[in-house]
Amino acid sequence: MQLTLLGTGDVRQVPVYGCECRACQNARQNLALRRKPCSALLESGDLRLLIDGGLTDLCERFQPGQLSGILLTHYHMDHIQGLFHLRWGVNDHIPVYGPEDGGAAGDLKKHPGILEFLPPLTAFEPFSPQADLSITPIPMQHSKPTFGYLIEQDGKRIAYLTDTVGLPEASEEYLKQFDLDVVVIDTSVPPQPQPPRNHNDLNLSLAIFKALKPKKMILTHLGHEMDEWLLDNELPYGEIKVAMDNSIHHV
Repeated sequence: MQLTLLGTGDVRQVPVYGCECRACQNARQNLALRRKPCSALLESGDLRLLIDGGLTDLCERFQPGQLSGILLTHYHMDHIQGLFHLRWGVNDHIPVYGPEDGGAAGDLKKHPGILEFLPPLTAFEPFSPQADLSITPIPMQHSKPTFGYLIEQDGKRIAYLTDTVGLPEASEEYLKQFDLDVVVIDTSVPPQPQPPRNHNDLNLSLAIFKALKPKKMILTHLGHEMDEWLLDNELPYGEIKVAMDNSIHHV
């Protein structure tokens, strides 16, 4: 399996409009430091599965027929905004998997165009977009119905867990039973004195690392505060890495 993290930013992206913090200034000067909306591309054989559709240039990134499907974590705008243009394509057909929309899909589902929104997935019930690959929806804690995903193939496992603040007890217990090769985790902000409302801070991500014990953890969905914190601080474990846009991870 190959997982490419196409976007690794939070809803504001990096640089943040109007912000003059060091992280935002650095990102304006160095394009490699910029962060677009959080999304990924899973590739295995002929399968090319887009995880979340928040990038606004999907029609330029992917030629007709290149996407096997789209896997949504949830229906907040920064995870679906690219679909509003993509849907008006022609001569193509793209299945869309995901949770309940929580009433947020609106016009997107009313006029889906080439997007085929499949019935909502069920928590902890795996499905197989191709014969040798299994994907299990894992409930997250967020302000909209949200799934992370356990992706398995040939004994290798990736847990893609965003957007969330901590993990529901049932989700953590479910994931603990597996030997995880990679955990990609929402880490929007640096350590906070109190847990954030809707996303992990680094403290929560470190607690998840200790609970799940993956071989490697990759921090994504980062905000500019987290990037600025990283300018002055190091992560405590060598197995934990910070994602960058377009970084490629083989499992």
